[in-house]
Amino acid sequence: MTDAPSGERLVLHGMSSPNVTKVVLMLEECGLDYELRHVAVFNQEQFTPEFLALNPLAKVPVLEDPLLPGQPLAESGAILFWLAEREGKFLPSAAGPRAETMQWVMHQMANYGPMLGQLNHFTMALQAGSEPYATARYRAQAERLYRLLDDRLASREWLAGGAYSIADMAMHPWAFYLEQHQFDPADHPAMVAWRTRIAERPAVQRAQARIAEAFHAKIGASMEKASREDYERFYGIDEGMPPAKLARVPD
Repeated sequence: MTDAPSGERLVLHGMSSPNVTKVVLMLEECGLDYELRHVAVFNQEQFTPEFLALNPLAKVPVLEDPLLPGQPLAESGAILFWLAEREGKFLPSAAGPRAETMQWVMHQMANYGPMLGQLNHFTMALQAGSEPYATARYRAQAERLYRLLDDRLASREWLAGGAYSIADMAMHPWAFYLEQHQFDPADHPAMVAWRTRIAERPAVQRAQARIAEAFHAKIGASMEKASREDYERFYGIDEGMPPAKLARVPD
């Protein structure tokens, strides 16, 4: 373990999204001293000059680490790799298991996050039935990805490298969309069992408690006061695009 300067904590900027959650899991698994700072993404706080100085892409999470002075670190996968290297934990040192673990972190980043995120957008952010082609396309992609995950976990306890790792932490928060996406958990028994194994870990339970304490009430309040303009900017809708039928605000 690499010690930070005395009295200095890591700071994670974010909210309760899967990409933030995966980093909180790692912080707790490593037993690090950290602070969670809420970013009101539904009220455009991510577009303020202060936040853009941390991440010009206006996305959470962002980690500030005393061991990286003046260098805020964005992108959840990059943060997981950094913390694994920093602490010497949850990323195997042997070449084969290490490469496999890295592959599955990137598989989550490149496939599960984007595809499940798009299905979220077309099934939760927009009014039901307003975009049937897009909804069907991303549902088909999600079905394929959930099946792949269940098939892989049918023959192993953990995703990669022969042990619990940052690959499991990266994937775990996304796997809880299975039911929200209206897939039957009974058809994915290995995936559900793996979700439970991880959820029962003490560090994961501590992480969920920290997330609830730091974010849940603030997210609810920010959504209550969010305007149509706030939601449109959050979803990346600009004036050059066709109008969107958002579920949370009237047309």
